[in-house]
Amino acid sequence: MSIKNFPANLKSGFFPAYWLLIAIPVSLATGLAVALFLALLDLVTSTRIDNPWLLYCLPFAGIFIWWMYSRYGKNAGAGNNLIIDEIHEPGGGVPLRMTPLVLITTLITHLFGGSAGREGTAVQMGGSLSQRIGKWMGMDEEDTRIILMMGIAGGFGAVFGTPIAGTVFALEVLAIGSMKDFKALIPCAFAAFLSDQVCLFLGIGHTHYSISFPFTFSWLLLAQVLAAGAAFGLASRFFSFLIHQIKDTSGKLFSGAPWLVPFAGGCIVIALTYLAGTRDYLGLGVYAAAPEGVSIVNAFTAGGADDFSWLWKIVFTAVTLGMGFKGGEVTPLFFIGATLGHTIAVYSGAPIDLMAGIGFIAVFAGATNTPIACTLMGVELFGAEHVVYFGAACLMAYFFSGHSGIYSAQRINIPKFGHSIKSNKK
Repeated sequence: MSIKNFPANLKSGFFPAYWLLIAIPVSLATGLAVALFLALLDLVTSTRIDNPWLLYCLPFAGIFIWWMYSRYGKNAGAGNNLIIDEIHEPGGGVPLRMTPLVLITTLITHLFGGSAGREGTAVQMGGSLSQRIGKWMGMDEEDTRIILMMGIAGGFGAVFGTPIAGTVFALEVLAIGSMKDFKALIPCAFAAFLSDQVCLFLGIGHTHYSISFPFTFSWLLLAQVLAAGAAFGLASRFFSFLIHQIKDTSGKLFSGAPWLVPFAGGCIVIALTYLAGTRDYLGLGVYAAAPEGVSIVNAFTAGGADDFSWLWKIVFTAVTLGMGFKGGEVTPLFFIGATLGHTIAVYSGAPIDLMAGIGFIAVFAGATNTPIACTLMGVELFGAEHVVYFGAACLMAYFFSGHSGIYSAQRINIPKFGHSIKSNKK
């Protein structure tokens, strides 16, 4: 039975009920896919740590990833940008093959030591699965846009355990300076919450972060947070610039043999590992292999990061993702922000856990141009006590990151600085 045959008053008079019915299959599919992905990701990460020799196979894993996408990928290789483009201007759709492709290739990237995240994979699976459900239900163009946004919200909310941030992220990430699709707010909220509940029901937990520093409003601390927010924005700007630059340069350099791009990228990651003298910058970076290693969790305590840990992670991740490996950017951005926050706190005298938590969300806000979603993510992850500082840092990072970002399909509706810019889309 097609949705077009639903009673007209169900959609117009009972809008929430209409989208709740749609959210159920979307959330089941997305939640199950994300739960499977997270379980397998834990498995391949532990396997990599227990078998250090796997890193030396990374260049050959890159060739295999290139082959899979060149053989089967077609437009699925565009990743998150394809989903954003389809929401802006519906066209060929988001293919179902995106789900198995990005799932398998992200796991391969992590198994062999690439520095990547998980959000991109979850969002792409959510988008492709929701597109298929919408097509099966016979949705029109307007409803297809909404169900794609539900896929983004569901994937994001489930992979991080932050359904409120996932809801707003799906609306905010589409364009810089405005959120026009409030009609999708309720459907996205349904999808984000239910997808997260599916993961929780299946026993998939999320990393617990905490800020023990008690809230006290201080003008000095606010000034430190604002200055740090500017630094977080510049870091996210550099990350976005570097990853796009590496992608463009490597593509031109190996235009005659594109399979050499990921092969060379894998070799560079191996060389960087020896240069850094540690494997702490491989993989997700949520936890370190050694208790005293550099990681997101350890960055919240004194001595949990080195002065330039954030810069190392930028380079490792930009090479990995810019040269053809798969995975998300967001968890590496959390690492970059938390370790940069740690360094700023050490030299400014600000509380380390507070500054690490603020950096965690603010670098992400700058790289994705989503300060509202990231402020809400701070509340969901760390509690509402420091929301004033969360918001201040995310807004500063948003402005100092410029109009660049990790998603080239993101449009510019209202420029940040008052001058006219047509689009951020390449």
